[in-house]
Amino acid sequence: MPFQIVINLIVAVMWMFLSESYTFPSFITGYLIGILLLLLLNRFIPDTFYLKRVYKILVLINLFIKELITSNIDIVKLVYKRKPEFEPGIFALPTELTSNWEITLLANLISLTPGTLSVAVSHDNTHLYIHAMHIDDINESINDIKNTFEHAIMEVTR
Repeated sequence: MPFQIVINLIVAVMWMFLSESYTFPSFITGYLIGILLLLLLNRFIPDTFYLKRVYKILVLINLFIKELITSNIDIVKLVYKRKPEFEPGIFALPTELTSNWEITLLANLISLTPGTLSVAVSHDNTHLYIHAMHIDDINESINDIKNTFEHAIMEVTR
């Protein structure tokens, strides 16, 4: 991916030099030409096209914002009930993520979402211990996290 970005920037700068126009629109035109060249020569470049990963990153950011808003609404509803009934608890989330960066990203996304907090990571990096403010069903909570954040992180990093 970094190799493709560098190639794309080099093509954009070369386009500016060849067109003898050192303006931002000229750079953008060269950048778009670089994207087109990378798409045409994709089979000669070892990695997948980098804009796919950029798109997946934007999907992950959008998913986090959506989860942030919905969990804020859920926590406000829970706190402002006349007789709040919630069951806090800690559960173990088995994770398929392998690298430290992926696990750290998952733990931070969980901690930044209101109502949940990452407490610890197991020594073998296979489980993440999470404190939740309200747990209806542990399996449902595990599946929610696995189907949202963990799946999106795996799409970005793999």
